[in-house]
Amino acid sequence: MRLLPGRSRDWPVSPAGQIPAGRVELRPLGLHDEHRFMALRLLNAAWLQPWDATTPENPDPRDSAGSFRQMARALNRSARAGSHLPWLIWFTPAGEHPRLVGQLTVGPVIGGSARTTSLGYWLDEGHAGQGITPMAVALAVDHLFFHRGLHRVEIAVRPENAPSLRVVEKLGFREEGLRLRFLHIHGAWRDHRCFALTREEIGAGLVARCRG
Repeated sequence: MRLLPGRSRDWPVSPAGQIPAGRVELRPLGLHDEHRFMALRLLNAAWLQPWDATTPENPDPRDSAGSFRQMARALNRSARAGSHLPWLIWFTPAGEHPRLVGQLTVGPVIGGSARTTSLGYWLDEGHAGQGITPMAVALAVDHLFFHRGLHRVEIAVRPENAPSLRVVEKLGFREEGLRLRFLHIHGAWRDHRCFALTREEIGAGLVARCRG
């Protein structure tokens, strides 16, 4: 078991290779994903805009090939350093080839006596409501607890984001409270509801819970 943070020589890693999840898979984000990623973001621009992270200095970021390459390089440096795990969500419809449908990123990872992290995600609008996001989150959480030695995982959700609220409810995340003006989203500081799980709360794991 490799603990994080710290030099992570086993990156890139796909947790689906360790915990089979059927038609949903997490694959490490790479520069070769640029064209698929950019096409999917363009297709979902209006769908994702209300939930996109921004900064006070850049309240209206625009997706571009340059920004993707910058993001991919930065996240993979962080992954090799053990502070982030950047994955893309892939889904295989019955009788078809796998297709890119979203993104899930873990981090920053805090080690020591905390052993905690947070995760965020987005999904293609055309694949929403099919149970893909809960399974992707379940794969990531099980990997973090069973293979990375973490103790706590947190997800922060805007109160208006009903689909994400359904994800944490389905997986049994425990609500810990409201964080006022917690993150800069869509051009302003937004309140978030905070949900978390610890290793003791998941039993045989979230993949098993999701399938049940």
